Amino acid sequence: MKNFLFALLITFSSGVVLAQEGDDVGWVARFGAAGGFTPGIVFPNLDPINAQIKTLGIDNLSSSGMLILGGSGYVYVMLVDNLRVGGMGIGGTKTTSGTVQGLNKEVKYNYGFGGLTVEYSLPFISRIAVSVGTVIGAGSASIDVYQNRDNFNWNSAWLNPSPLDPPGTADNKSRTFTNTFFTITPTLNVDIPVNRFIAFRVGGGYIISFNNEWKADNNQSIAGVPSDLKSNSFFIQTGIYFGLFAF
Repeated sequence: MKNFLFALLITFSSGVVLAQEGDDVGWVARFGAAGGFTPGIVFPNLDPINAQIKTLGIDNLSSSGMLILGGSGYVYVMLVDNLRVGGMGIGGTKTTSGTVQGLNKEVKYNYGFGGLTVEYSLPFISRIAVSVGTVIGAGSASIDVYQNRDNFNWNSAWLNPSPLDPPGTADNKSRTFTNTFFTITPTLNVDIPVNRFIAFRVGGGYIISFNNEWKADNNQSIAGVPSDLKSNSFFIQTGIYFGLFAF
């Protein structure tokens, strides 16, 4: 065991020297590991949802992009030069609400995805890491619709109406629609090191979803879902990473 650790230390130290002398000896394999915070923007198609929101009498969900927050990390595997693997998870919520004839109405659109990341850093670009790859994982999109008037009654909130319920109780309604999907997401990322231990990222990709079926509430089937209500989307991400970088 001690011999293995000593050999590993020698290999790691040699890698540092080679990376630092890369300008003199030519291309060298990247190595290192990092993790960090990765905010971004996703652009789902909200038109089918806004068509229904319009009938509620409140403002549409903005289609200018949706903020998503999360984190990711990676490590160069060393068995294949410039190949790194890791994981990521990211998501967010967009909301619209308003009062119509005394009814409080709100719609929330929730979106997120994550999974295993596999990337290859182009060896002919020095000082930064330009990586092409993919995210293999899963995600979900959901729509929460709420309508209520005044305060709730404990009994009627449990779907157990009583003649003693206050007026307007029947106006308290909610519904949830959910799409759960698998995804293969091609990505392109650029990591720019500030020093050996901090780097900034900018990149993006396209989320390809493999399941367009939507369910309501407790996994009930829905008929007549618009064909363009899909979870496919472009996304842009940024980030700050902490770790060890040798580009």
